[in-house]
Amino acid sequence: MNRDLAAASQNQALNALVFLYREVLKIELEGIQAIRAKSVRHLPVVLTVDEVRELLAAVKGDSGLAVKLLYGCGLRVAEVLALRVKDVDVSNGSNLAH
Repeated sequence: MNRDLAAASQNQALNALVFLYREVLKIELEGIQAIRAKSVRHLPVVLTVDEVRELLAAVKGDSGLAVKLLYGCGLRVAEVLALRVKDVDVSNGSNLAH
């Protein structure tokens, strides 16, 4: 706790010590008042609809297309960069103007 370790790291260290004493040294731990660290749940930062709209409108050209594919299709950066023209099907024509 004094070193600002993550809860998972603290619990892993405690589990390692318990394993060492019980399984390796064959010593039962009694009277230890160890408290398991609790993970802090962080809410993700999410853009509003207007912020997303403004962001997508601000990026132009090839970069804009890549950003729109990342957001709209859920592609990863490597997937967008590896796309070829023949990989894209624009035959249904919906929302091409946006």
